[in-house]
Amino acid sequence: MSQQHPDLADEQAYIDHAYECLAASRTAALRIRDMNEADLGGTFQARFERNAFDEAVVKRLEDLDLGDASLVFGRIDRLAEAPDQTEPFHIGRLAVADEDREPVVVDWRAPVAEPFYRATGREPMGLARRRHFVVEGGNLLGIEDELFGDGHLGLGHDEGLDADAGVVVANDSGLRGYSTLLASIERGRTGTLGDIVATIQGEQDEIIRSPQHGVLVVQGGPGTGKTVVALHRAAYLLYTHRFPLEDQGVLVIGPNRVFLRYIERVLPSLGEAGVDQVVLADLVRGVAFLRPGDDGDDSPAAARLKGEDRMSDLIDNAVTDRERALRDDVVLPFGAGYVRLRAEETARIVKHAKRRFKRHNAGRRYVEKEVWAAMAATVRDPEVGPRQVKDALRSSDEGRRILDWMWPVLTPAQLLHDLFGSKALLKLAARDVMDESEALALLRSRSETVDDVRWTTSDVALLDDAFDVLGPKPGRGGKLEESDEIRTFGHIVIDEVQDLTPMQLKMATRRSLNGSMTIVGDIAQATGPLAPDSWDDVLAHLPDRKQPRVIGLSVGYRIPGQIMDLANRVAEAATPGLRAPVSVRVGEAGPTVVRAAAGADLGRTVSAEVVTMQTAIPGASLGVVAPDSLLPDLSEALSAAGINHGTATRTGLDAGVTLVAVSVVKGLELDGVIVVEPSRIVSDIEHGMRALYVALTRSTQRLTVVHADQLPASMR
Repeated sequence: MSQQHPDLADEQAYIDHAYECLAASRTAALRIRDMNEADLGGTFQARFERNAFDEAVVKRLEDLDLGDASLVFGRIDRLAEAPDQTEPFHIGRLAVADEDREPVVVDWRAPVAEPFYRATGREPMGLARRRHFVVEGGNLLGIEDELFGDGHLGLGHDEGLDADAGVVVANDSGLRGYSTLLASIERGRTGTLGDIVATIQGEQDEIIRSPQHGVLVVQGGPGTGKTVVALHRAAYLLYTHRFPLEDQGVLVIGPNRVFLRYIERVLPSLGEAGVDQVVLADLVRGVAFLRPGDDGDDSPAAARLKGEDRMSDLIDNAVTDRERALRDDVVLPFGAGYVRLRAEETARIVKHAKRRFKRHNAGRRYVEKEVWAAMAATVRDPEVGPRQVKDALRSSDEGRRILDWMWPVLTPAQLLHDLFGSKALLKLAARDVMDESEALALLRSRSETVDDVRWTTSDVALLDDAFDVLGPKPGRGGKLEESDEIRTFGHIVIDEVQDLTPMQLKMATRRSLNGSMTIVGDIAQATGPLAPDSWDDVLAHLPDRKQPRVIGLSVGYRIPGQIMDLANRVAEAATPGLRAPVSVRVGEAGPTVVRAAAGADLGRTVSAEVVTMQTAIPGASLGVVAPDSLLPDLSEALSAAGINHGTATRTGLDAGVTLVAVSVVKGLELDGVIVVEPSRIVSDIEHGMRALYVALTRSTQRLTVVHADQLPASMR
């Protein structure tokens, strides 16, 4: 687009007008809120309605605050009924109208905007022209037109099919706005994931606008945009099904906090700031977890076992083992005499409680009531009933011991703390589930109190499963608190789902209100302790109310072809037979492999390559991806070389140079990447070849591999 487009000035004027209308909408919303705040009196109902109205106005103000994001990014001209006439619609992040309520900008999610993303030369969807804007904020830098069929004859300018002016004929390649797309991809990374609302491609749009019901699986290799597509889908569903989804809620589950920080701006940039974005540990309350690098993490064998579906049965058994009759009759002093509780009567009480209550804690009040009644029945005085026995014995040590033996009130942490700290309890719970030797892999040193326990990542799903069996603790008067229940959501997005264990998938399923999910991942990048071989392995633990759908993304937009060629050799060794995405870009340079000289310090070699890459792509975001164990030494070497840098787990990707442990690199992207010691990555991590594939596919521009050890065979 070296030649200025003839409509540039007119389109800039239109964009300026759109921003003026947006500012007027914000001013009107603020005025309404000020009027609402001025009236503070009235009935409870009036105050409730006023607060609800104020929340709606605040939400509208948040929607209208775009920050640095561009309001308008394209336009479509639809063929009208009259010959040589077209109807223009400007497409943007949100709908904007003028003072007469006439539309100025159409929301990208509206049905009328669909041809902007889906029209092709073969299926123009009624378009004469599609126009892409290259914009920064409110400034229009360039225009790229795609013309459909003979529709361009009535478009009002005679530049013809001048590629230099940004005019081309629409085709069936599957790529739209190619120049605009490349400009967006090649723009430097900022440390957080950006939206693709202006450059969504046809296969991506098909996923975004897919019906809400059931589980939608998005299989996509590196660089296909699966993460950002899933987030745009969440924004689209909230727009299309505002009621009831806004009340039901949308949940986004990410693999780690580095990833959440990386994606945190996408949904707000699309006008959807109220979505819950969490790691699984955020969904479990009242306990403390180990931080990355802390001692006390699970062994690989324990982590693997804790992810298996069998753990649900082990936990069920552990709860059942705490619902038990007394071994012998008990006689307690009462008044001037005694009350008796027969062992056979406690067996009846426990048996009936198990039948009546699906969740353990809900049965405690019934057990108490029956125990007091059974004791009262042994007193001859007709004036003595269960209430008198309860008042006399409930607070006594012996009374509490009886109830806590028969049916203790338990939190998930208390249950697992007792279970994992006792060989006897583990062996008992393992019956009909697993060998005793397997169960003993879960044994760990018992903390002095349950509050002292620091739980591992693998414990998260177990605590959640235990809560599902136990239920919340009864509140005052024995009532269960609804606020303590597991919250469900109308739609759930799970990223990097291939790394979740069966227990973690079941945890996500518990939070699904209606079985509606978008799950995204890549089987070839699975590096978890129970990496699946196919999507069937994943779907077996997710909602099945509707037939699941699996859609693949086949085009890689982010990674240059030369880098993908190297990565695909590694992928073929890691997961033979899985198809890699086709890259649409050719980079300026292929990957570079640098071997540290014999006896040379690896950190110095890495530091030198960082400087080389900074010179090649000045101002770019760079990442040094290495095995977790090498990070301290590499950080020391970078500091010694005077290279300011951050660490992904502490600073995200905000620094110009960031050290990224290979364990948290999945899903991230940087302009330039230096991968350190591929052989160590392969040997240090289960499914290490897949982890190496992930590391090699994080760069949008340049890749350097630094090694002292011999390279894996697939890279030689």
